[in-house]
Amino acid sequence: MGNGSSFVAGTYGTTVYQPGTRPAAPQVTGTMLSGTRFLLSADRGAVVVLNFWGSWCTPCRAEAPALGQLARHFSGAGVRFVGVDIRDDPASAEAFNHTFRISYPSLNDPSDAIALDFSGTVPPAGIPTTLVIDRSGRIAARVVGTVSYNGLSRLIAQVSAERR
Repeated sequence: MGNGSSFVAGTYGTTVYQPGTRPAAPQVTGTMLSGTRFLLSADRGAVVVLNFWGSWCTPCRAEAPALGQLARHFSGAGVRFVGVDIRDDPASAEAFNHTFRISYPSLNDPSDAIALDFSGTVPPAGIPTTLVIDRSGRIAARVVGTVSYNGLSRLIAQVSAERR
């Protein structure tokens, strides 16, 4: 959709929420690009990395290799990666995933309905935005803007090391 130069700008940076002050993640449900249903609460007990992206988003392209590598690195470690593909069509999203070797599933969110679910807690202020959700279903960290492999790896490791 477009030339890839469009994205939603926001205040870039990382916010870490300490245990006891973390907002609850909303009850996200939706349809994956594959057509299967998704329920975020089914992942309780796992750390979830939720990445809001679009194939049309230049910064999303920049971070995609790191996200794909991190998903492979943390597979089998109780960490689940899920994308939320916004304002996009499934064919473009699938092509993006193939190009960048993204093997984790993504929700199809063409109208931003899932993104809007987060408006009462931690709104994704720009695209890309990545949330790290702890095992109890609470938002432990938010990265607005492009993630780095090392930075997101540290956040995931920190949240993964926590006891419920």
